Amino acid sequence: MSIGEFVKGVVNDVLQDMLKKATGTTKRRRRRRRAATPTERLRQIEKLLKPAKRQTSRKKTVRKRSAVRRRAS
Repeated sequence: MSIGEFVKGVVNDVLQDMLKKATGTTKRRRRRRRAATPTERLRQIEKLLKPAKRQTSRKKTVRKRSAVRRRAS
């Protein structure tokens, strides 16, 4: 066996290995979405119907507080 034949054999093996990896049939598995329970579904519907309250400013909150509570804090 000559050096040329040995190198040719190694190159062929490497190329075949690379081709196998490049054209592999493995696919990434997609994770199935879990079905929502009835309570979760109800919560989602309620969330859509009644949107979240807007955050009130700190200034407004302090002004609304009673004078007694303002003195205490």
